[in-house]
Amino acid sequence: MDDLRHRWLAEVAEAADEAALERVRLAALGKKGEIALRMRELGAMDPAERMRVAPALNALRDELASALAARRAALRDAALEERLRGEWLDLSLPARPRRAGTIHPVSQVTEEIVLIFAAMGFAVAEGPQVEDDWHNFDALNIAPEHPARQEHDTFYMARAPGDDRPPHVLRTHTSPVQIRAMQERGAPLRVIAPGRVFRADYDQTHSPMFHQVEGLAIDRDTTMAQLKWTLEEFLRAFFGLDRLDLRFRASHFPFTEPSAEVDVRCSWEGGTLRLGEGDDWLEVLGSGMVHPRVLAAAGLDPEAWQGFAFGMGIDRLAMLKYGIPDLRAFFDSDLRWLRHYGFGALEVPSLAAGL
Repeated sequence: MDDLRHRWLAEVAEAADEAALERVRLAALGKKGEIALRMRELGAMDPAERMRVAPALNALRDELASALAARRAALRDAALEERLRGEWLDLSLPARPRRAGTIHPVSQVTEEIVLIFAAMGFAVAEGPQVEDDWHNFDALNIAPEHPARQEHDTFYMARAPGDDRPPHVLRTHTSPVQIRAMQERGAPLRVIAPGRVFRADYDQTHSPMFHQVEGLAIDRDTTMAQLKWTLEEFLRAFFGLDRLDLRFRASHFPFTEPSAEVDVRCSWEGGTLRLGEGDDWLEVLGSGMVHPRVLAAAGLDPEAWQGFAFGMGIDRLAMLKYGIPDLRAFFDSDLRWLRHYGFGALEVPSLAAGL
């Protein structure tokens, strides 16, 4: 038994790689290995001899299994050390230009929007992307029978059978952030709420997840004229045009009254979109005066306060400004697209240097 033990332990120690070690394991402990064959011989022995040999064979088998595991771990550690010696990166080296990352157009345009509205005195407000039904719909005067509350338009979170708690949704707009801002900060108030929103739609100009920015201004004498001036100044600064004609069309949104959709003058001559010229109009955002029921739901007295609100798609603005034809490409993670439309890390937008 001692000779058997020394021989197999020597072979384990001499195994140069994991493949050789596996051959040793099969020859010693496999179903047809030497130790297994010795175990089968126990049945032919007399009881006294079996009681002497069986414990020794079991001990030898356990010792060999431990030696194999230790040798396997040592071989893997040695392989890792060798790999680490061959694969290294000097982090102090200058970045390689062809590997430099870029800023995503959505991030860049968001920074541009925040910069313009910050100059007008608007603060940035944020809120959860998973919203309760009340903040996402009820507080915004969206009736229970409204189509936006159906599952074909809104992503509802799963609930266990018998769960009677109010449902939660992936927010369909950033308007709930306005409700939370009014509840937390009161009035007067000027905030914008950029962020991700989710709706069950997918085509060339729609995506299940996209980005939106909404604005809210609350004061005692806020007017529709102030809303129009704010949007005119923003769009002119964003598109870098001294003259940009806007058209306000009467519309309906549950959370504003009166409501208006905003179009900008454009031209499609030669199949190329040009803003600020031509005889055509292109819708870019929705707006209106905050509905008194929304103010009351947020804890403000509609007899004392009034305000305006607006909302627009960040992805859509990026498409219009930078000539991006397909919304779906924003979320494809195609490196070629990112390198073509991406912005350099140092291209920080500013009102002085231009957006």
